[in-house]
Amino acid sequence: MPAATELAKHFTTVSAESLPEAPLSEMRRLLLDYLGVALSGSRTESGRIAGEVMIGLGGVPQATVLGRGDKVPAVHAAFANAVSEHSIEMDDVDDLALFHHGPPVVSAALATAEWTNSSGHELLAAMLCGCEMMNRLSLATNPALRDRGYHTTPACGVFGATVAASRLLRLDADQLVSALGLAGAQASGLMEMYGPSMQKRINPGPAARNGVVAAMLAQAGFTGADTVFEGERGFGQAFAGGIDVDVLLEDLGAEVPVAVEYKAYSAARPIHNAIDGALQLKQLGVTASEIERLVVFRHPDWSEYHRNFAPATYHEAQVSLPYSTAVALIDGAALPAQYSDDQVRRPDLVALMGKMRVETDPSLSRGVSCRLEVTRTDGNTVTVQVDDAKGSLGNPMTDADLEAKFTRLVAPVLPKGAPEEIVRAVREVSPVDELIALCAAGEARDGA
Repeated sequence: MPAATELAKHFTTVSAESLPEAPLSEMRRLLLDYLGVALSGSRTESGRIAGEVMIGLGGVPQATVLGRGDKVPAVHAAFANAVSEHSIEMDDVDDLALFHHGPPVVSAALATAEWTNSSGHELLAAMLCGCEMMNRLSLATNPALRDRGYHTTPACGVFGATVAASRLLRLDADQLVSALGLAGAQASGLMEMYGPSMQKRINPGPAARNGVVAAMLAQAGFTGADTVFEGERGFGQAFAGGIDVDVLLEDLGAEVPVAVEYKAYSAARPIHNAIDGALQLKQLGVTASEIERLVVFRHPDWSEYHRNFAPATYHEAQVSLPYSTAVALIDGAALPAQYSDDQVRRPDLVALMGKMRVETDPSLSRGVSCRLEVTRTDGNTVTVQVDDAKGSLGNPMTDADLEAKFTRLVAPVLPKGAPEEIVRAVREVSPVDELIALCAAGEARDGA
């Protein structure tokens, strides 16, 4: 039996009531985090452009462009919202490939749920099934997929988006098999995305949109290949040089391999350990003026990444370990306010980056582990090591942490009282239309 057939049978027959409570409850946390990050991201240049272009296409008003309030076809809303949620580098991550569930899966699920007038419970179930599909495919193809230059978030995320949209459109198993095949035909996403441009922001947009398109086409009778995963020219072979079907289907129906980590800082996830280390140094009384040398030791898995010592834009700064470390130590924060084009050339940050080096240490315990060693001008040294960054599975954010993050992000977007109402609506799993109405309550507040 093709893998797509087994997956489709599972995802179309598992009921919301039978899904495990722990990961289903995690979807509430993911939804709240998604809304806060997407609403904030809609105010960035990349989020604004994506929203305006999708609104300009016109069409049947089915789903809301977050941060704008306009209703557009669900496929356009999924695209725009995915770009917004990926625009401030605070979207969720997984703990293996460091991909993001929210931009492709939740964007597709939320747009489809609003269009179909689904319940809050139906939305959460669709999100979980979509996240499971995405995780299973990532586990079965990584690290080979990433090593070949593909971005896991869109490449695997289009299948998660398809499963989520298909559940909300109530596809049967045969239709979902076709939808998965059609998703494979649209899978994409390159790691050639770092630099001063907005390139990275667009990657999950097509994945979210294409997932909804695949589900719609299959519902209308368009058929797709059932060998999309393990076929000779299928996704596994093309994107990863092969696929481990046993891993793809392992404990299907018995285990849900979904673990969500959250971002406390507005930077690429592998940098967060260094940011936490810099914040610890600041708490220990270390100041930039007394630093003679700062060495950041990284595990070989990530040592060669993020070594930009002269970012030209905030897009580059968010994937620059030297910049993020410097701004965290000097400002005591690494939030959206610390990442803007007018800050990247700040003399104090440039000076501190000039005192930094990045070196490799294979003795570090985890791929994202960092050890920061400061040599002061008086010759004394201070060392800190961070293996589990804030928000990781080893150092999780509490519900209160996530609610505080949400409130902080949406404060410039929504009127007073709206953030608390949205937190309540998510906690109580309110109907999707009520939730969307609350999110849209103040979206014209700043004239956007």
